[in-house]
Amino acid sequence: MLANREVIHYNNRITMRFVLFIGTVQSILFLGHWFLYKTLVPFFGVAYPVKLWALRAAIGGLSLSLVASSFLSFHYSNFFVRNLYTASVSWLGIFYLLLLASILSWIVYGLTRLFHFSLDRRMLIIILIGIALLASLYGILNAGIIRIKTVTLPLPNLPGAWEDKTAVWISDIHLGQVRNHRFAQHLTDRIQNLRPDIVFIGGDLFDGGEAMDLNHMVEPLSGLSPSHGSYFITGNHEEFYDNAPYLRAVRGAGIRVLENEKVEIDGLQIIGVGYRDSKNQEQFRAILRRMEIDPRKPSILLRHAPYDLEIAADHGISAQISGHTHRGQVLFFRLITSWIYKGYDYGLKRFGDLIVYTSSGVGTWGPPMRIDTVPEIVVITFTESH
Repeated sequence: MLANREVIHYNNRITMRFVLFIGTVQSILFLGHWFLYKTLVPFFGVAYPVKLWALRAAIGGLSLSLVASSFLSFHYSNFFVRNLYTASVSWLGIFYLLLLASILSWIVYGLTRLFHFSLDRRMLIIILIGIALLASLYGILNAGIIRIKTVTLPLPNLPGAWEDKTAVWISDIHLGQVRNHRFAQHLTDRIQNLRPDIVFIGGDLFDGGEAMDLNHMVEPLSGLSPSHGSYFITGNHEEFYDNAPYLRAVRGAGIRVLENEKVEIDGLQIIGVGYRDSKNQEQFRAILRRMEIDPRKPSILLRHAPYDLEIAADHGISAQISGHTHRGQVLFFRLITSWIYKGYDYGLKRFGDLIVYTSSGVGTWGPPMRIDTVPEIVVITFTESH
């Protein structure tokens, strides 16, 4: 009886957190759309009641679209839901840029009033909205062009069997309502053409939600055929709830899941730690301690997010490969990820003796666009450090 009460209490607490989160998101969306409305009306000089009501209805509906379509996408997967969700998250990206244009328009207009300049407000907002829409189009196109990023990873005491061998790292694919089976097939074809010796998949392979056919979505990855195999670690999107369905789909595609374990291949230690288990510092330390990592041999830690680097360094790990940050994905968010991850949000860096590479990822989350960042497949060449 006591156990049942504890389960009910836990479920109620999770539900309350979820309701609070949705309420907060929706409130922010309402506020942002209200600001957009309050910019469009005076700058365009909208005065007719019919036009005002039409604009209010359109802005109000768009402010509700993200939460409504997200709810549907978690429970259903069909042509209507996929297109509705894609449209709503695309609007989210466009809305963000329109909001920036609105803020800038008020700043420019305020400066003209302060310094007594003459300005056509209608022309100003048309120009800024035009720039925002062009930037949105660029972001959507840019997100669909996958780049190949090459990185040389110098590892101490690298066995001769690994000299000049290559690995492919992909992360943050986010297969779901927007990108699905076709994108996975395209990704697989690109990787196969690179002929890597080993493949690492660094979490957020899925976008979350179990309404989709996970097995069908990930099936193309079964076509990967590196000589040393393919390995997967979980990201936060596989662990919003129960990760079992995602792990079954990954294993079904012939990819090995590293669940807080170490494998050694020709003298190279490959360590995989799941996102949830690496969030708690003490738990992360205990996991690495149990693995009995040999500091005399080179080691690579596959970990979804690039934080707590000192823990990996303390355990004598040679290199850590991560993703998660998307390098901000859209305009100005790079500043936030750089601050959160202390400059380790993208690229090849050093943390003492630990080498860290953080990828911008290959897919998108939320708006299917990338501005100020690019999607990438990372090709890593192993060399002996001197």
